[in-house]
Amino acid sequence: MKKYDYPFSPVVDKNSQVLILGSFPSFDSFKYDFYYANKYNAFWKIINDIFQVNLQKNDEKKEFMQKKEIALWDLIASCKRDSSLDNNLKEIKLNDIPSLLQKYPNIKKIGCNGKKSYDLLIKNFKDIKLEVIYLTSTSSANARIKYKEKLKIYEEFFKCMNTA
Repeated sequence: MKKYDYPFSPVVDKNSQVLILGSFPSFDSFKYDFYYANKYNAFWKIINDIFQVNLQKNDEKKEFMQKKEIALWDLIASCKRDSSLDNNLKEIKLNDIPSLLQKYPNIKKIGCNGKKSYDLLIKNFKDIKLEVIYLTSTSSANARIKYKEKLKIYEEFFKCMNTA
């Protein structure tokens, strides 16, 4: 197993209202230098469908998320692994989520993209006072949940915002 360190900065700014937290970037995300870059991950298709856009390039995605006041980050700062699957992550070290939330106090709600991120957040950051919502994983490894159901879950999450 090889050790990997977190490859990029959070997508966040002073206007961010919600934070989407994943677990750790896939090998494709490392390769393409952005969140949810695996072509079989439904995250960007969901965002495109909810907001009626066609985001393709990383800079477009980042700009759009900031415009919509949606922050992106992952829970894991480093780990060892030999595949992109969450159940393969070992020797996990976590990102400093409380510091991010302190620096960006407009974030009022956290949506965890997948069970691994949700479980790690709940277990390790008990003092977080924000609403934390489990969102089903957009990963293709989560094949038992069909796309339309994933879309519905994320639509519901974003309904609270002025941006949807």
